[in-house]
Amino acid sequence: MADYGMRRVFDGDVEAAETAITEALKDVGFGVLTRIDVAATLKKKIDVDRPPYVILGACNPKFAHQGISSEPELGLLLPCNVLIYVDDAGQTVVSMIDPAAMVGMIDNPEMQHLADEVKPLLQSALQAI
Repeated sequence: MADYGMRRVFDGDVEAAETAITEALKDVGFGVLTRIDVAATLKKKIDVDRPPYVILGACNPKFAHQGISSEPELGLLLPCNVLIYVDDAGQTVVSMIDPAAMVGMIDNPEMQHLADEVKPLLQSALQAI
């Protein structure tokens, strides 16, 4: 597991995992702004078959506003990515960015404070599924 993310194996398929994490994120104040079906895109664009791999872009408007007000370039790192994929063992995995790791590349102490607020919310959503 990469040290820039948090992950959980989900007992169900990718579709069920997507529904579960979307609801869990909603419960902690995040909405899903974007959805990219990487497997379908690769199949369509370059005729490559791969196991399911979906990227969700999750955002909490209050935290996004605070962040970009303090650090306008933060938008390069937003929204918070959530991955849903099938690993080599056939397990459905839900993984999301660790906000502390994400803002670690920004030299702005306010961003660390914001990450400290956001991380427990994302962890809570991940643990809820």
